[in-house]
Amino acid sequence: MIVKMIQNLGNRIDKMQETFNKDLEELKMKQTMMNNTINEMKNTLDGINSRITEAEEWISDLEDKIVEITTAEQNKEKRTEDTLRDLWDNIKHMNIQIIGVPEEEEKKKGTEKIFEEIIVENFPNMGKEIVNQVQEAQRVPYRINPRRNRPRHILIKL
Repeated sequence: MIVKMIQNLGNRIDKMQETFNKDLEELKMKQTMMNNTINEMKNTLDGINSRITEAEEWISDLEDKIVEITTAEQNKEKRTEDTLRDLWDNIKHMNIQIIGVPEEEEKKKGTEKIFEEIIVENFPNMGKEIVNQVQEAQRVPYRINPRRNRPRHILIKL
């Protein structure tokens, strides 16, 4: 009986050891699978971090380019405005000022006719060419000042 008990006990221990060994093997397999999964996750995470770093660098480069382009466009716009202002200044600028022509004479002949006569007198070879280029002729200031006894100037723009 004791021998039988010892044998039963030995059999139980053997079964427990087998169960323990199976469970241990199963745990080792699961641990290996978990380690593989963790390694895959690490690799994926490294890849994602690498992509994030590349994206941040790309965004930084794009922001720098945007700043450069914006600055260049602002400079270009400023140059264009300056050029336009210069053009308007040149357009508005009167080229010739004639002083001392009585206003009654202008009323009879007209400003351009007076200018034509002056050019023909002073430059006989160029008379008609310059008169054809007159864009605007006017007296300044626009209003007559009764206290001023001399005639207003004539401004001619070619």
